[in-house]
Amino acid sequence: MKISEYLRPELIKLDLVSENKEDLFPEMVQLFVKAGLVSDADDAVRILEEREAKMSTGVGNGVGIPHGKLEGAEHSLIAMGVSRNGIDYDSLDGEPVYIVITIFANPSNPAQHIEVLAEISRLFAIPEFAGRIRNARSAQEILDIIADQE
Repeated sequence: MKISEYLRPELIKLDLVSENKEDLFPEMVQLFVKAGLVSDADDAVRILEEREAKMSTGVGNGVGIPHGKLEGAEHSLIAMGVSRNGIDYDSLDGEPVYIVITIFANPSNPAQHIEVLAEISRLFAIPEFAGRIRNARSAQEILDIIADQE
């Protein structure tokens, strides 16, 4: 599983404007909508909110991974955003989130969803990986950083 195979420049936003999760989810969903991957933005936001209500997807160390299962997704859909100021996210460690990876999975392919989450966890366990992503100046630079570590 390679994240770089699913992530494209138009699915990366370097300057998230949201300051909290309530604003963040619609902002991230718009990346999928603009790329033609999601047609019902309200439904996609609802899916993220329902998953988030179960337990925070702010996994710590400045990373949030909002995710859910979306009918009609042919494969895993992945978008990434970077916040320069941090997002109030109710993370497990109580700290702000600076890197957001939003994932929509095909409900009939749970194995792929687990593979995506595992690969993201592996990447962010690499020392300095998160810092390199946060300091990237372009979407292509982020893709190059990810590809370099895969």
